[in-house]
Formats: sequence, structure tokens, C-alpha cells
Amino acid sequence: MQLATWNVNSLAVRLPQVIDWLLAHPVDVLALQETKLTDDKFPHAALAEAGYRAQWYGQKTYNGVALLTRSEATDVVRNIPGFDDELARVITATVDGVRVIGAYMPNGQAPGTDKFDYKMHWLKALRDWVREELATHPKLVLMGDYNITFDDADVWDPVLLKDTIHCTEEERYHLRALVALGLADAHRLFPQPEKSYSWWDYRDFAFRRNRGLRIDHILISEALKPLARRCVIDKPTRKNERPSDHAPVIVELDL
Repeated sequence: MQLATWNVNSLAVRLPQVIDWLLAHPVDVLALQETKLTDDKFPHAALAEAGYRAQWYGQKTYNGVALLTRSEATDVVRNIPGFDDELARVITATVDGVRVIGAYMPNGQAPGTDKFDYKMHWLKALRDWVREELATHPKLVLMGDYNITFDDADVWDPVLLKDTIHCTEEERYHLRALVALGLADAHRLFPQPEKSYSWWDYRDFAFRRNRGLRIDHILISEALKPLARRCVIDKPTRKNERPSDHAPVIVELDL
């Protein structure tokens, strides 16, 4: 079973890229973030022609998440139950016996701002939700754009970016707390090239200079950890014409 996550930074703009990518990488589940479409505009028919069923939760201009699956997705939940939030950030479903949570974590803007405080509260609510889901779904995958780096190895210049957004100790605490629930960073279960990143700014030739961050993660539960066979960042996709600023991340499980 192959699962992937990709912040497409507008599905309306990058639908042809998504379909082409799925034809080249026929994963079983693809979690999308930043679809930036209202529900009535979601291109489910075009994706069905490519062989994928879709579950989505949209929003105009910003946010928006979706799960594209080759088989039926059941027990679908949108956003975090019990957390009052009008922003479309989470979609959860069971696919082939695996509970899949696709999430677009808040950016947070900058430490000390209202948006940063919202991010901290949102991450706490997500952790509480994931804890509940793990209790009933031991085979669980939590993947998406986390907008957080694990540590300095995920940062192109950890000195320059120390304590800036995505790299603060407060954010990393919440990421470690998710792992402490009984999850593992699939990427680091395997040897990886140095300076492996999943996001590069559009400005200052950041991609060409590999000045990036690893902020797109796939966390897998302890029940799935021994079944993991590989986890890769599909960096060449960032070379597309009019690309997303994120690259897809893929995990393969022996299921």
C-alpha cells in the first residue's frame, strides 16, 4: 500500500499536474492540502476518470483538504471533532483497513501573534483527536503539511532561521508530542540524502539553491512501523512548470 501527501497550493491551477502525477505514481491514497476550492468546485469527475474516488472539505481562497483513494473511503470525518474551527484543515477516513488523517496545519505567521496562538491551540486539539483515533484504529497514518520542522536537519540554515516560524521550540514540542502518542516519522525510518526538504520558497531561486525546509511529514503508528518499506520525497515534481512550492512525500507499507 502506498500513501502520499502533497500541498498542491491550488488544485484549480494544478489539477493537470495532480492527474499526471497519479498516472506516474499510482498510490493508493493521496492527501491534498491547500486545494483552495469550495466544495461545489471540487473536480471529482476529472479525478474519477483518472481512477480515484475523492473525499474533500473545501474553502474559498485558502485552506481546503482532500483524500483521493483507489478504493472506497469510509467513516469520513471533516475537521477536528469538538474543536470550533471554521477553517477547512483536516479530513479523515478509513481506507483498506488503515485510518488516514490528512491535515493542513496552520502556518502560524510569527511567534507572539494571534495566528501563532491559534496554531498552538489547534495542534493541541489535533493531538487529542489523534489519541482518540489511535485507541480505536491501531493502523493509523497522519500525513500532511505540518508547517513544522523536527530539528535543524530539516532546515537549510538552522542558524539564520533559529526561533522563526516552522522552527520554534513551541512548534517542535507539539510535533514531538504527536510522535509520543505512538507514531513514527516514516522519512527517518530509512537512510535519506542530506538536506532533504519538501518545501522551497518561490523567491530567491530557493529551489535551485536547495534552500528549503522539511515540513511535510508522514507519521505512522507502531502497528504500521514494521510494515514500512520506504519513504521518499518526490523532489523532481518541484521542477514542474508552475509548480507547487511543496513536493509530494510517499510512504510504502507492506499491506
